[in-house]
Amino acid sequence: MCEYCGCQSLEAIGELTREHDTVVNMIGEVRAARSDGDVPRMARAARSIAAVLGPHTEVEEHGLFPAMKEEFPDHIAALEDEHRRIGSVLAQAEGGTPADPDWPRRLWEALELLREHILKEQDGVFPAALSVLDTEDWEAVAAARGRAGSGVPAATS
Repeated sequence: MCEYCGCQSLEAIGELTREHDTVVNMIGEVRAARSDGDVPRMARAARSIAAVLGPHTEVEEHGLFPAMKEEFPDHIAALEDEHRRIGSVLAQAEGGTPADPDWPRRLWEALELLREHILKEQDGVFPAALSVLDTEDWEAVAAARGRAGSGVPAATS
């Protein structure tokens, strides 16, 4: 993932990036469950991914993206659409293991989209934010984070 521009040194972008890293690792859990044909384990992992993405998406859509919409309207709209598409499939596991036999395939497709989505954000949106956002915008991102919390559990010592 991107590390060339220094955007991850900003607290807001650093936290979003850590959430991306957590989600990528969780996708590995889904991959293992899928290889084992363990759909209930896939559903549990989907719920864990959704728990991280909930606050993450909130920060992006109510903090970062509004400040970038004017300059990149089509790109931001496409990212928000991807949020909806991915979230819709993850939400199907909210109450347990989905009964639909096609759900594991749809989940895997959504997670492949999510990996591409993460790259778009880390290699495009986050570096662009350095040049587009002003102090007031970064304060809005911080306020969105304060309202949303973090989807990544705090490290224990």
